[in-house]
Amino acid sequence: MGSAASRSSGALPKLSIGQVLQRLGAEHPELTPSKIRFLEEQGLVHPARTSSGYRKFSDADVERIRTILALQRDYYLPLKVIAEHLESLDRGERPELPTPVAPRPKANGGSIFSSEAEFSREELLRRSGASRELLEQAQAASLLPRATTFTADDLNMLTALIELERSGIGPRHLRPFRTSAQHEIGLIEQALTGISRKPDSTHRHRTEAKAEELADALERVRRGLVRQSLRDRHNGR
Repeated sequence: MGSAASRSSGALPKLSIGQVLQRLGAEHPELTPSKIRFLEEQGLVHPARTSSGYRKFSDADVERIRTILALQRDYYLPLKVIAEHLESLDRGERPELPTPVAPRPKANGGSIFSSEAEFSREELLRRSGASRELLEQAQAASLLPRATTFTADDLNMLTALIELERSGIGPRHLRPFRTSAQHEIGLIEQALTGISRKPDSTHRHRTEAKAEELADALERVRRGLVRQSLRDRHNGR
């Protein structure tokens, strides 16, 4: 994880949002221009502006964004806590961080089937910064389970819902995503039919690895279709 840089350090601002994405995309494929703009709106990053109003980022800005994303990914910290952490770093302090949240490793290296860190309802709300109302709405929309314990995936889902809610996209708008996910599961199960019938552990590991590979490919297709549609709308097609 890169250390947070002060706003005045680093090379002169010269990078566009697209160039920032190129630098950070491999490490953080979920990063988008809207995410960077959102971080700016929240006062976490401060790009310079050209006379035409275009954002320009310095190397220090890129490192700051990398730090923010790593704190979200590894610690699941709400943005308010991340902002306080960055301010402490800017003052030259060395604030402590909680223990990173990560799936517990398994013999096969871990997968979407692996056991994950578990949180109580209260811990889930505290770590995400979400309101009880948002959690209840997410459960009503079948985006999160009605359970007493939650996983790191649930925490990641809830933090995403917080960001969407700020733009007026609530859990009720995302019900079709649940239906789409069930359709994808059907496709994956169909593709795995020949492998999953064999009971030994070697074939079970192959099944898990193949399922994760297919889930990742379907995610890339979905993301690509959304971006393609956005480009088409922008170009007036």
